[in-house]
This record gives sequence, structure tokens and C-alpha cells, in this order.
Amino acid sequence: MARIAVVFHSGYGHTQRMAQAVAGGAGAQLVAIDAEGNLPAGGWEQLKAADAIIFGSPTYMGSVSWQFKKFADASSKPWYAQEWKDKVAAGFTNSAGMNGDKQGTLTTLFTLAMQHGMIWVSQGLMPANTKAARRDDVNYLVSYSGAIAQSPSDGGAADMSAGDLETARLFGQRVAAIAARLKG
Repeated sequence: MARIAVVFHSGYGHTQRMAQAVAGGAGAQLVAIDAEGNLPAGGWEQLKAADAIIFGSPTYMGSVSWQFKKFADASSKPWYAQEWKDKVAAGFTNSAGMNGDKQGTLTTLFTLAMQHGMIWVSQGLMPANTKAARRDDVNYLVSYSGAIAQSPSDGGAADMSAGDLETARLFGQRVAAIAARLKG
């Protein structure tokens, strides 16, 4: 079995709930970036020991939060030592808008992974894009490059779409399966 870490920042709890769903699907450990942009004690070691790292950030102004960016910039030390090279990578995000420029955030996460020489895993789910589709369907927001979710700006984490959370869980399962296959 592959060791998987989900490293994420959450400003209001929505991205944390999504991280929990991804981790649940992947059987992963959560590594939360705090409000000051720092990892918990032992966080860097967890990432070094992982076979796969799944990155998560809310989408703020079309990109990652400053806290996640601080973490990304601090990852220059593992980059220099090539500690994450050939590890499996993936990413997810959440914003209030149905689109909300989430692709900008996923591109930032992808670029970070590519800088580290990692192997990116796509969403791997068919879209829910028919007339019969409903908001709580899996991959209703239709993303291919990573998992995305939408949360109303006036709602808490408990108000998140069940379909978005199931999409996140299935995404975690996919990352775990690919990491296990590449490890084996």
C-alpha cells in the first residue's frame, strides 16, 4: 500500500472538508497548513516519506491562498534535494463561484508538482453534463485536471454539495490506486 499525504490550506473550513473527503478515499494522512502558512511539526518529514502528495488550496482571486503559496515557496529545500521527484501528485480546490477561476489554482498546483519532477494524476471521472444531471452528481462541475468543489459564499462547510465531496473521495481513491500501481 502506498503512503499518501494530503497537504492543504483551508481558510473557512470548506477546503478542509474537501481534504478530509480526498484523504478518506485515498487512505491518506492530512497535513494542514496553518493560518500563518506553516506546516505542523513533522509535516515536512511526512511529505518526504509519502509515495504520493495531494495538494489542496481554496481558490482566492484565481489562485492558491497566500498560506499555500508560502508553503510552496518553502518547498524549495525539498526541490533542491529532489525529495519529491517521481512521487505521485494531484490537486484539488474549492471556491464560492461555480467556475471561480478554479483552473488557475489547479494550474498552480500542477506547476508546483512539475517543478518537483512529480507525476500528475488527473480526475479520471466522466462529467455529469446531461439534461438529467443534478447538482449533487459526481463531477457535476466537470474537471479533468483535479477535483473541484463549489461552496456558497454564505454557507458553511456543512452546506457543501454531497456530489462534490463524493467526487473528492473518488479522486482520492484514484490517486491511491495509481500510487499503489507505480509503487508495486
